[in-house]
Amino acid sequence: MTVVQALVYGVVQGVTEFLPISSTAHLRIVAALAGWEDPGAAFTAVLQLGTLASVGVYFRSELRRIVVATWRSMSTRTMADPDAKLGWGIGIGTIPIVIVGFALRDVIEGPARDLRVIAAGLGLFSFVMLAADRLAATRRHLAEATVADSVAIGTAQVLALVPGVSRSGSTLSMGLFRGFDRASAARYSFLLSVPAVALSGLFELRKVADPGGPSAGMTVLGTIAAFVFGYASIAWLLRLLAHGSLTIFVIYRLALAALILVLLASGVIAAG
Repeated sequence: MTVVQALVYGVVQGVTEFLPISSTAHLRIVAALAGWEDPGAAFTAVLQLGTLASVGVYFRSELRRIVVATWRSMSTRTMADPDAKLGWGIGIGTIPIVIVGFALRDVIEGPARDLRVIAAGLGLFSFVMLAADRLAATRRHLAEATVADSVAIGTAQVLALVPGVSRSGSTLSMGLFRGFDRASAARYSFLLSVPAVALSGLFELRKVADPGGPSAGMTVLGTIAAFVFGYASIAWLLRLLAHGSLTIFVIYRLALAALILVLLASGVIAAG
């Protein structure tokens, strides 16, 4: 992997990780169009440590409160504090994706990265996002989150294991279906990503510098780029959702899915 490739992959990962448009889809299509090899699920998971750091920095005050309140709740044995309830909810909501992700890791790292699967995920889930954006009652705030919300949104996060669906897209949509306003659904999506991304990235970190794979130096470079652009992406999305909707992302996803199918049909790019 060259410096240019590492930087491009890092920027693409950072920009698309938190937008409901699938970072995996973009990494695969960029690699296919450039004639580069698929960076692979392992490299992508490590790049996510950069975007994880951007969440940690952007939400540092909230995360600190959540950790302290959750720790305190273990001694008081009560979840009266909304931050403690949120902390336990994030933990519970992470369980489904950990179990399913580990069980299906071979599929996720192989056949599921086929561009036909990605195009289907982008296109079909767009209609779920549109329904969530148009039909859901967006009145609840993050402080009102319950354990039931955490289970529902955490279960929806499992859909992100299908490339093209998008982790933020699935969790945002479920948050809207659960009645949260768009900004609260987005914040919960970001916070819920912390343990899942950390576990995935650390699990795949052992593969860095494997023979034939990206070097440790290129991985670090890509991860730094992912951090910088991930931070900017979080700030932009929260500003957008404070007053806007998901429609722009639905249109973009459908257009990208159509583009992938056209390029595949014309032989410009290969599916695998």
